[in-house]
Amino acid sequence: MRTRLCELLEIEHPIIQGGMAWVSTAELVAAVSNAGGLGIIGAGHMPTDILREEIRRTKELTNKPFGVNLMLLTPHINELIEVTLEERVPVITTGAGNPGSFIGRFKEIGTKVIPVIPSVALALRMEKAGVDAVIAEGTESGGHVGELTTMALVPQVVDAVNIPVIAAGGIADGRGIAASLALGASGVQIGTRFVCATECTVHENYKQKVLAAKDRDTTVTGRTTGHPARVIKNKLSREFDRMEKDGASVEELEQFGLGKLRLAAKDGDMEQGSVMAGQIAGLVKDIKPAAEIIHEMVKEAKDVIGKLQEVVLQSNPV
Repeated sequence: MRTRLCELLEIEHPIIQGGMAWVSTAELVAAVSNAGGLGIIGAGHMPTDILREEIRRTKELTNKPFGVNLMLLTPHINELIEVTLEERVPVITTGAGNPGSFIGRFKEIGTKVIPVIPSVALALRMEKAGVDAVIAEGTESGGHVGELTTMALVPQVVDAVNIPVIAAGGIADGRGIAASLALGASGVQIGTRFVCATECTVHENYKQKVLAAKDRDTTVTGRTTGHPARVIKNKLSREFDRMEKDGASVEELEQFGLGKLRLAAKDGDMEQGSVMAGQIAGLVKDIKPAAEIIHEMVKEAKDVIGKLQEVVLQSNPV
């Protein structure tokens, strides 16, 4: 399945692994890239020296393209940007902000810039700013989310822009990939499925929480802050909900949520930690190497597309 995205990023399969803070570290990133996808380091609030270390470890583990996801609301984002520029990271994905002010600097060194967008309006602004592609992320995603669903958002963005569109949110297998391509996307970004890759260094409790999740086990917290996030329901999410209903201020909510993702991902606290995962978690049934996950998804996508072609031929015989 060679698409415009494969040509743009010089990858074999149109699959990007979502940049998940405290979850997608060098081991997972390199495994995905070595398997023909594009691994993404989740920078999150990483100290600059840790990000540099992760980038260099990734380079030691793979000679394939990889990327870094930058969350633009991070207080020391300018320092993280400098690290990625100095290390000449091949691909940058961005979230929670507008990357317009530094796109030119990345383009000068040949780095591809791909922002996550929740709307057609932002996709158009990003295309005008000179980005290489956009990730149209539906509200089904884990972590920070917008309002539109993937099914509604992707085709509208595809119709609006001329650059490659990557579908994200609610995709965990080949059926999701085939559906995304049918909507006009040039590829997909997948996060939750890769949490349960063997190479993912997240705490084992986190992986087991994803494996145990059912279709209705996620919720969105922090809507009143303007930066809602999808997580698996637990004591933390219920307390967030109570605080929001009681009228807690944005500052109080942000302070309450501080450090909770690390608490889940690194310390394994599944009740007081923020267990970010998408609605698709119910489809994740096992832990296996990233290469196997990608191989299975690509094979299933091709099989689904082949069956659809058969249906079309049967309904329109020559």
